[in-house]
Amino acid sequence: MALGRHPFGAILVAPDGETVLAEQGNVDTVNHAESTLARTAATNFTADDLWQCTLVTTVEPCAMCAGTQYWANIGRLVYGMTERRLLELTGNHGENPTMDLPCRTVLAAGQKPVEVIGPVLDVEDEIAALHRDFWKR
Repeated sequence: MALGRHPFGAILVAPDGETVLAEQGNVDTVNHAESTLARTAATNFTADDLWQCTLVTTVEPCAMCAGTQYWANIGRLVYGMTERRLLELTGNHGENPTMDLPCRTVLAAGQKPVEVIGPVLDVEDEIAALHRDFWKR
């Protein structure tokens, strides 16, 4: 964020539920943390291994990121704050034209049962505060 990058971040957690295999922040408006992480993971791990992993992210993945997770074969998703709440905080910001499309809707259109957990209420307000401050700039 100190470099002006958007306040989104994601990690890939191993099947043991503790080991972090990869981490990624937003690169820019097109290369989101989740999709960048999923593409990198798909080139470094087998599809079978990734199906046992969890993508953990600050904000509910957009349609692009949910689709990339699906195609990378990452079997579980945990997110802190909803895309709808992000939209409330950012409005029609030129750098973040948030889509009001739940990731569950995107993933349900697929043929694999990706498990989705979120929002995580214990962290939602902290994440919202970070975004509220960032998008005011």
